[in-house]
Amino acid sequence: MQRWRGLESVPGGWGRSVVTIGVFDGVHRGHQAIIGHAVKRARDMGLQSVVMTFDPHPSEVVRPGSHPAVLTESVRKAELIEQLGVDALCVVPFTPEFSRLSPDEFVHDVLVQALHAADVVVGDNFRFGHKAAGDVTMLETLGRTFGFTVEEAPLVSADGVVFSSTYIRSCVDAGDVRAAAAALGRPHRLAGVVVRGDQRGRELGFPTANLMTHRYAAVPADGVYAAWLIRGGGDAGRWPASVSIGTNPTFEGRERRVEAYALGFSGDLYGERVSLDFVAHLREQRKYDAIEPLIAQIRADVEETRVLLR
Repeated sequence: MQRWRGLESVPGGWGRSVVTIGVFDGVHRGHQAIIGHAVKRARDMGLQSVVMTFDPHPSEVVRPGSHPAVLTESVRKAELIEQLGVDALCVVPFTPEFSRLSPDEFVHDVLVQALHAADVVVGDNFRFGHKAAGDVTMLETLGRTFGFTVEEAPLVSADGVVFSSTYIRSCVDAGDVRAAAAALGRPHRLAGVVVRGDQRGRELGFPTANLMTHRYAAVPADGVYAAWLIRGGGDAGRWPASVSIGTNPTFEGRERRVEAYALGFSGDLYGERVSLDFVAHLREQRKYDAIEPLIAQIRADVEETRVLLR
């Protein structure tokens, strides 16, 4: 898959293409359906498929301070999009100037002049242009003017719930990682660099990897979880892990932390980038009056994790 940063990076000889547009945070099952439709359509037409997305999140530019929690960091998002068979990924810097493009200017400058769109695939809730003034009907009208077709991909839902990034963020924020995984089509992943903590887990007999995550990362609600700890970028090195998220109330902690005890792992992860794939919520955070019941509970959490991920 070709990767372009900015519309000016599109190769000069790039031919007509099938384009789909969106933030695609999470690359969830709804996104997969839209992108998959664009890929199939491109193959049927003998053209290249292009996914256009934005960085930073448009909300942060249009309404500073409103940046939503991020389900997939940019590198991970690109990997997931590539796995869907896309030919090219174009990441457009979302600037105040870009946000002020009218719907007509957006279509002419981006879809026609830069990406040479022959067909545009979008969800039926797609909006574009300054103040989101453009909708699918307007896009179809402009398509007839500029010579491209428009296809609506239906939203994906189950049990009356439409899968969206907003819905998945709410699941993660509530600690319902099973529901998040059902909408994503895979476990919710949280990545970070392992940093030194208080060494308290080591003193208790359960040394943990303390993750420093991205400032906007979608961190699950405080509690204890069963997850997979993945070392590096691939799944070759992975271990079942009991993960604690919270402030360590037993020790009067104030800083919210993500701490993972990897079952069966021995070694040093300091300074390494690892990921956690969340499988199940085990329990809420609790404050214990003594160390012994805390250790007993940790042992029970570890055993439950072992059984769940066996």
